[in-house]
Amino acid sequence: MSEIGYRQILKNGVWTQNTGFVVLLGLCPLLAVSNSVVNGLGLGLATTLVLLLSNVAVSLIRKLVRPEVRIPVFVMVIACVVTAVELAMHAFLPALYTVLGIFIPLIVTNCCVIGRAEAFAFKHGVAQSAVDGLATGLGFTLALVLLGALRELLGQGTLFGQAELLFGEFGKQLTVHLVSDYRGFLLAILPPGAFLGLGGLIALKNLLDARARRRAAAGPAPVLQEVNA
Repeated sequence: MSEIGYRQILKNGVWTQNTGFVVLLGLCPLLAVSNSVVNGLGLGLATTLVLLLSNVAVSLIRKLVRPEVRIPVFVMVIACVVTAVELAMHAFLPALYTVLGIFIPLIVTNCCVIGRAEAFAFKHGVAQSAVDGLATGLGFTLALVLLGALRELLGQGTLFGQAELLFGEFGKQLTVHLVSDYRGFLLAILPPGAFLGLGGLIALKNLLDARARRRAAAGPAPVLQEVNA
C-alpha cells in the first residue's frame, strides 16, 4: 500500500473527510451533546484521545491478528481504551463526567472509532495511525464545537457557558455573554435545533469547498510584464 503523507492525513481527518460534516458518522453524540461549546469540547477531546490510543494499539498488533477475528479484537481494544478514559474523567472532571453521562461509554459504539481502526490503523504503521486518529478526533471535535457554539449562541446568547466544568475555577472567567438580557431561543437547544444547525454547517462547508475548487480551477492570475521600448 502506498504511503500517505502526514499533511494529507491531517487534511483528510480535519476537513476533507470530516467525520461530522462529510462522512456523517457519530451523529448520535454529535447531535445530542452539542448544546454548548463546553459539552462539545469535552466529548470531542475524550473521543480524540480514544481514537489516538486505539489506532496506535490496533497498529501495534495488526500483524498478530487474523483478518477473520479483527472486528471483535477492535471492539475489545476500543472498549478498554474507553473504560480508561471514562475512569480518568470520573476522577479528574467529575462535573463534566456527570453532564456527559452515558455518551462517554457510548464512544465504544461510535462508528468513526472502529471505522478508523478498520480502514486505516489495521493497514498502516504506528506513526501514521497515530496522526490519523488525532486528525479524525480533531475533525470530530471541530464539528462538536462549531455546532455547540451555534446552538449555545442562538439558544442562550452566551459562549463557553459553564466552562468551569472543563477548566475548573478559571473557566468561570471564560463565559462570554454576547447578548444582554437575552431571553433565549428554545428551538436551538432542543433536538430539532441540532438537526437544523448541522444542516446549516454542512451547507456552509460545501459552499467553502465549492469556492476553493473554483479558485483552483481558475488558476493564478496572469502577471502583466512591461515591455521596454
